[in-house]
Amino acid sequence: MSTKVRTADTRERILTAACEVIADIGFEKIRMRMVAERAGVSTALLHYHFDTREKLFTEAMTHSFANTAVDVERDAETAPAAVILARIVRNLLPTDPQLHQDWRLWQELWVRALRDETTRVFAVDLYAQLHAWVGDAVRRGIASGEFTPTDVDDLSTLVLSLSDGYGIRLMLRDPTVTLDAALAAIWRHVSTALGLPAAVPTE
Repeated sequence: MSTKVRTADTRERILTAACEVIADIGFEKIRMRMVAERAGVSTALLHYHFDTREKLFTEAMTHSFANTAVDVERDAETAPAAVILARIVRNLLPTDPQLHQDWRLWQELWVRALRDETTRVFAVDLYAQLHAWVGDAVRRGIASGEFTPTDVDDLSTLVLSLSDGYGIRLMLRDPTVTLDAALAAIWRHVSTALGLPAAVPTE
């Protein structure tokens, strides 16, 4: 294994561990030593890659989003546009244990962004990436003729806003909100705007 590959593997393990620890105990309580132990590396090696908690946190958030996007877009060139968009909507909600962990990271980000300007700017940038993720999927569907043309930015903003609202209720285990109901409600707005069937597409 080359040095470059080993370095990339080490960073991957550290970032995965950071996501887990931050989700478990929260950013304010995290110590670099905890992440190093979870990743199976020395504290010195951890500090070599990430010299502050803040840098580790922002890299962990970026890592979490990037991994989700890669999985969803794995066959974007061949799968129907509606299927890709439905995957994105599902991945904007805490639909499985991994996404539940990601949501806990987002909640940590929101809280920190209210008190720290650098984190606020980072959070706004991450939202811009999410907005582009949804928007690009919609534009692909419009370009291929699968979707009815619509205001892409307005729809992307609506999807993110609904996902945040329903996601919070799901994370709180609100008994009046179910995952299926949340997906159906968000997709109802999507399908109306894009001229699609009301049922959420499956694989």
